[in-house]
Amino acid sequence: MNNYFKYLSISPLEERWGFYVTTIGYSKIDPNQNYPNNKEHPQNHSLSWNKGRILNGYYMIFISKGEGVFESALTSAAEITAGTCFFLYPGVWHRYKPNIKSGWEEYWIGFSGSYAEYLMNNGIFKKDDPFINVGLNKDLLVLLRNLIEMVRSTSTGYNQMIAGITLQILGLVNAISQHQEYDDNPVGKHISKAKFLLQESLEKPVDMEKLARELPMGYSSFRKAFKKITGESPNQYHLNLRLNRAKDLLTGTALNINEVADQTGFDSVFYFSKLFKKKNGVSPKHFRTEGIEGV
Repeated sequence: MNNYFKYLSISPLEERWGFYVTTIGYSKIDPNQNYPNNKEHPQNHSLSWNKGRILNGYYMIFISKGEGVFESALTSAAEITAGTCFFLYPGVWHRYKPNIKSGWEEYWIGFSGSYAEYLMNNGIFKKDDPFINVGLNKDLLVLLRNLIEMVRSTSTGYNQMIAGITLQILGLVNAISQHQEYDDNPVGKHISKAKFLLQESLEKPVDMEKLARELPMGYSSFRKAFKKITGESPNQYHLNLRLNRAKDLLTGTALNINEVADQTGFDSVFYFSKLFKKKNGVSPKHFRTEGIEGV
C-alpha cells in the first residue's frame, strides 16, 4: 500500500452529526528515515521529538509493523510494538517516533464532535493509559483500508459513512481490549499473524515459504495448520483475498481492468481475467458493466 493521507474539511452538517473524521492516513517509515515529514502536513500537526506537540482533536494510531516509543504529559515513555493502538487526546502534550533501526508502518484517524467527546471521556478509553494491544487483527486492518479507500474515492455522503466506519473501528478495538480475543494456542497465533500479513499484501504475490519463516514455522507445518484453521491453503486464501479486492475496485473505483489487475498483483491481465471468471462466473468487464451483486 502506498503512503496516503488526507485532512478533511468539516461543514456544519458534520458538526451537527456529532461525530466526524478530521484526517486519515497510512505511512510506511523505513529504517533510518526521518520522521515525520512535517512539510507534508499542516503546521498545526507539526511534530518533533524535542518539542512534542498538542493537538485539538482525538486520534487513534495503529502500528502494524515495526516498533518505536510514545510519551505524553500523562504517561512516561513506553515502547510501542506492532499490533499496538494508542490514542491522542486534545490538549495533552505528546510525542512519538519509530525506532530508527526498524522503522514502522502506521495508520491514523483523527476524529472529533460532541459524541466523540462523550465516547472518549466516559471511561471506555483512558487518557492516562492510552495503549491497547489489539495484535495483528485482520478485521481491524480491513476496516482501516476500507476507510482510506472510501476517502480516496470521495463518493457522495462519504463523511457520514467514514464516521460510521470509524465507530466500527473504535468498537472493535474496545471489544478486543475488554475480551482479549487471543488464541492461547501458539499455532493459532501464528496463523492469525499470517492472515494479517496476507491481508496486508493484496498488491503482490507472497512467497509462502518466506512467510512461514517469519512466523516462525516450518513450511509444511504452516501449510497444514493454515488449511486446518481456514479451510484453504495459504495460496488459495491469498488468491481469494486478491480477487475479492478486485471486485471492490471494479465496483468502487474508475480504474480500468489493467489497473485493477496491477493493483491486485497480477502481471497478466489475461491470467487475472481467467481467474476472476473462474471464481465469479463472469469476466471483470461484465462484472462491472452489469452491476452484478451477490457474486
